Amino acid sequence: MIETRITKGRTGDTPGRRLTNRGRDNQGRRVSARDSLFLAATIRRRTDSEEELVPVRIRNLSAVGLMADYEREAEPGEPVIVTLRGIGKVPGMVAWVEKGRIGVAFDEDVDPMLARRPVGAQAAPDPIQHRPL
Repeated sequence: MIETRITKGRTGDTPGRRLTNRGRDNQGRRVSARDSLFLAATIRRRTDSEEELVPVRIRNLSAVGLMADYEREAEPGEPVIVTLRGIGKVPGMVAWVEKGRIGVAFDEDVDPMLARRPVGAQAAPDPIQHRPL
């Protein structure tokens, strides 16, 4: 079960906006580890057709969400689907929009290291050397 809280007071917050508290401490500060990177992805509002993908550049990514360059309009709380290389389609909701950027909170945690894996990379080999019997 994901708990929600009402946010207020932070720059860019809309009074009364509901956000999930995953990845936050008891004072509402983000505590989930984030990777700073530049990664191509797409964002689609769930009400849009499959063809209405908006290309974005991910600037940071964590298990619970992301920040990306985004020049379209969106509303906090709006459901979206982010498609990330190495991870796939990730449902979430718009957490905030400000000055050409968007924050998305994922519905479920992801492994951000999968998005960093080079294209065509295979899983690491088994570190244990097996000898035939």
